Amino acid sequence: MNDTSKIDAQPDILARPDGQTIAYHAWPGKSPGVIFLGGFMSDMTGTKACALEQACRDEGRAFVRFDYFGHGQSSGGFVDGTIGRWKDDAVAVLDEVAQGPQIMVGSSMGGWIMLLTALARKDRIAGLVGIAPAPDFTRSLMWEDFNDEIRATLKRDGVYHEPSEYSDEPYTIAYNLIEEGDNHMILEEGIDLDCPVRILQGMQDPDVPWEHALKLVAALKSNDVTLNLNKSGDHRLSEPDDIERLVRTVETLCRQVS
Repeated sequence: MNDTSKIDAQPDILARPDGQTIAYHAWPGKSPGVIFLGGFMSDMTGTKACALEQACRDEGRAFVRFDYFGHGQSSGGFVDGTIGRWKDDAVAVLDEVAQGPQIMVGSSMGGWIMLLTALARKDRIAGLVGIAPAPDFTRSLMWEDFNDEIRATLKRDGVYHEPSEYSDEPYTIAYNLIEEGDNHMILEEGIDLDCPVRILQGMQDPDVPWEHALKLVAALKSNDVTLNLNKSGDHRLSEPDDIERLVRTVETLCRQVS
């Protein structure tokens, strides 16, 4: 089936209590459903999100993708976003849009949001799939890697524009993002989740080193955790073989827990 009408359609809108709105696409189907969580400054129209939606639709499986506050077609300014805000967005989508048990699929920052959401709603989570997941990244992959000049800029101006190899526009990093992120660190204390977890990681990833995935494996309480390392894989993991691996991993997990 190659019907792309839903993928190209205008999104539905979820109103938040503070007047902000979350744009999303939801597709009904069998359980467990799948929710895709994108990365930092990404949106729900990306290659992985749309490919996974099409695969779920072909399988007759429920699927949801959405944009966080300040991303894509949702309201708000990106610079005002925080890890806590984006986690709350994901929880709202889980509570108000999705139905029944869910497999959450988180890419990069979405892997952190996925874990925080699962901790907040353990009874709704059937399993997790992380794509170069980046828990704690604001501290371990940003602040600790920044030189003194960048740190001074953040403290002085409240924002730093970091060049991106994925876009003509730089990453906009707010000092508030770094500070607020400290409230959501999970790797050091351990992650109290018992659900099955699958991690896909490229070993040529310049943004989230593959060693970071090992820290996540060690932190997870669950014993049903597997890590798939792609020796030539980059951060995006959006090549055709990467997409095939993602689709296969998600559907295999769905069948395992159904």
